[in-house]
Amino acid sequence: MARPRQPIDLIAAKGRKHLTIEEYTERKQSEITAPADDIKPPAFLLKKEREKFEELAKQLIELKIMSNLDCDVLARYIRAETEYIKVTKQLQKIKFLPDKKSMVTEDAQLAEQYAQYNYLSKIQNRLMKACNENARELGLTISSRCKLVIPKEKDDKPENKFMKHTKRA
Repeated sequence: MARPRQPIDLIAAKGRKHLTIEEYTERKQSEITAPADDIKPPAFLLKKEREKFEELAKQLIELKIMSNLDCDVLARYIRAETEYIKVTKQLQKIKFLPDKKSMVTEDAQLAEQYAQYNYLSKIQNRLMKACNENARELGLTISSRCKLVIPKEKDDKPENKFMKHTKRA
């Protein structure tokens, strides 16, 4: 199975591909990069979500991993995270204690609470998967960021152990 194509700068930085200058420039020109000049939060986000969008977008732009095309993915991530937090709070409110004043039997009350808990747990699980998927796409997880990092070139060359045998003028 073929690996996903990597940017030429990453390949060159890793030192794994021996390309001629012509091949390097040809591949560099063939790479498509989307502009990052019109990044705005979508209209469907709430005020707090828009603020979070702008905060995360600023950080991703500084890392040079976000473009105009990623606005929707970031908005979906923020929306899923907000809903996840709401569902988690609802789950925390469920207490498996029957109400003594209720006309319904204790067993029926507990069964209803378990059903509600299971329903909310499934929703929470789906939202968490959506958050993780969108976070991976954006490079918000540790493992996805590791794939995006370009190794830095070393400035210091190691000292050659054979240099002491050469004649110095």
